[in-house]
Amino acid sequence: MLPQVANYEPSETGEAPLAKNTEWVQYSGSFSGKRITDTMPGAAGSSWYFFRYADPKNQKAFCSAEAANYWMPVDLYVGGAEHTVGHLLYSRFWTKVLFDAGLSPVSEPFKKLAHQGMILGPDGEKMSKSRGNVIPADDVAMTYGVDALRCYVCFLGPMDKDKPWSATGIDGVKRFLDRLHRLVIDETTGNCVATDEALIPDVARAVHKTIKKITEDIENMSFNTSISQMMILVNELYKYNCKSKKALMPLVQLLQPFAPHLAEELWHSMKGEGFVVTAPWPQFDAALCKDDTVTMGVQVNGKMRGTIEIPADASEEVAVQQALGLSTVTGALNNKAPHKIIYKAGKILNLIGGN
Repeated sequence: MLPQVANYEPSETGEAPLAKNTEWVQYSGSFSGKRITDTMPGAAGSSWYFFRYADPKNQKAFCSAEAANYWMPVDLYVGGAEHTVGHLLYSRFWTKVLFDAGLSPVSEPFKKLAHQGMILGPDGEKMSKSRGNVIPADDVAMTYGVDALRCYVCFLGPMDKDKPWSATGIDGVKRFLDRLHRLVIDETTGNCVATDEALIPDVARAVHKTIKKITEDIENMSFNTSISQMMILVNELYKYNCKSKKALMPLVQLLQPFAPHLAEELWHSMKGEGFVVTAPWPQFDAALCKDDTVTMGVQVNGKMRGTIEIPADASEEVAVQQALGLSTVTGALNNKAPHKIIYKAGKILNLIGGN
């Protein structure tokens, strides 16, 4: 047991406050010794917090067996590269100790580890006051809105890469959010202009492809391509002058993790049920995500010689017939029939021969 300490100021020697309690430090009993006064390193407290998160109000144990069995191991641990040795090493060590002691059901704390890259200054260097390249996030949020700031940070590039800040890039993200806002709300009257009209096939396909891609992108933490895909869908809606809730409501749900404030506003404007953040995630129709036609490369002896546009499920006969209509292909084959054909619908066409 640690003794009661009235004075928590460091000692004159720089040791921990406990060092002043000489009676406690100098231990004598069955043997004599000097107690260590640095009782707990800082890394220790950050090495098992995930157990306590699972059962934070437990007064009898750091984490009950029931809670640990339900929550552990952690599905995803996101941290900077500097955590690779320090925090991750301690977290694994402590979890293994608890496992060996029969207090943890798992010997590894995390299922998956991901490192996020840094947002660099406009000069491409790490932000620091000494370099004078720090971009105050509060200032950006005040100018563009916090949703635009969140989306732009996601849009800058792959999550795990370092990315330089660009003052001009956020303008494009802000325009994208403003365009989406105008599809739902009239800027002059403030009224909702979204309709209940049915979707034409081209728009329906674009919506379902967007749901599929962003669902997969979020699972893969590919947030920059999620933003890009939403921009593509907004362009499609403007192209067809579509303001249907059948397209806009799922789009707003997809936007919610990136721009929660705008998404909630648009959701309520369209009379969405409850809150958008608690609405069931939109589902895609796999049939609508398939392209009717595909552009496929044509190889001759493994070298690309041209491309053809064919139905996604075209037969080998149809694909070869169209490929032989390309002069670059017949020339590479010396105007002879191929000896062998390697074909996978929608994927590859390789004609062997011509030698």
